[in-house]
Amino acid sequence: MTKRIRAHDWGSFVFLCPIKLPPEAPARATIASAEYLGHHTAMTLSQKALCVHLLTATGAVFAMLAMLAAVEEDWSLMFLWLVVAFFVDGIDGPLARKYDVKTNAPIFDGELLDLIIDYLTYVFIPAFALYKSGLMDGWSGWVAIIVITFASAMYFCDTRMKTKDYSFSGFPGCWNMLVLVLFALSPGWFTCLLLVIVLAIAMFLPIKFVHPTRTERWRTITLPMAFAWTFFAGWAAWVDFDPASWAHWGLMLTSIYLLGAGAAQQVMYGKEG
Repeated sequence: MTKRIRAHDWGSFVFLCPIKLPPEAPARATIASAEYLGHHTAMTLSQKALCVHLLTATGAVFAMLAMLAAVEEDWSLMFLWLVVAFFVDGIDGPLARKYDVKTNAPIFDGELLDLIIDYLTYVFIPAFALYKSGLMDGWSGWVAIIVITFASAMYFCDTRMKTKDYSFSGFPGCWNMLVLVLFALSPGWFTCLLLVIVLAIAMFLPIKFVHPTRTERWRTITLPMAFAWTFFAGWAAWVDFDPASWAHWGLMLTSIYLLGAGAAQQVMYGKEG
């Protein structure tokens, strides 16, 4: 009498049956498994775009850390955090364009997020540091922080702030760069005030200022200059703005280029640069 195979014995039955597999079967199984895992573990474009927004948002964290250091008047630490935020701000834009965040992560407004963080790290915290540091005591300090914060608020909502070649029209409110250089060079209060007023006026003049990554003309020079400025700024803060540091010379040279390159292009190639 034939013995019936119970349902739970089928696994053993199949295992014991001599089934001949084609020689390429293991390779096919391996490829299929790899494709399955790749499909289910690779990040989608939407996820990558979201990660870019999250990267941008870390700038708010670095801004808070910089502000806490500023309140304690630990200026070197404050600028180190601002340099980190500056670096993040420099790389999140190209990543946002690469992964097309407007299409792939449209529920978050990356430009608005960037402007909020930029106002904190480029304007608000540097202005506070300029006032509290003693570089501009008394009435000159009050004038400086009022001019910087008010003019920058108006500039950041100016619809004309970008040119056709994605440069900036007018000084782009990079007060973090100016204040860091002032900390490094320690000029007198009058020089500080004069620079603040001149650059605040320049925010609303048709003077071109290059964008390190988006302005195509001279980008092969501008981008290395921006990276060099970031390095010199970080080093100057790391050595607590030691007057003997060679980083100060690097800061001056790179700052002069970044401030003047756009205007030089206008002189050489016309109003549009």
